[in-house]
Amino acid sequence: MANKKGHSARRVCKTVVKVGTITTGTLFAVYMLNLDQKLLSWAYSRVNEMFDRKEVDVMF
Repeated sequence: MANKKGHSARRVCKTVVKVGTITTGTLFAVYMLNLDQKLLSWAYSRVNEMFDRKEVDVMF
């Protein structure tokens, strides 16, 4: 019974370490390649294209 508990705890620790390592590596790659700003830049340009085509009701 005690051996099964140790094995289960070891498996949970390995899973936590694996998930933490993958998450840290992914966030590091996003940070180093500036992918978040590239994605936002692409999204802003698409939104601006949509709103530039709309007719304006109020003229200043």
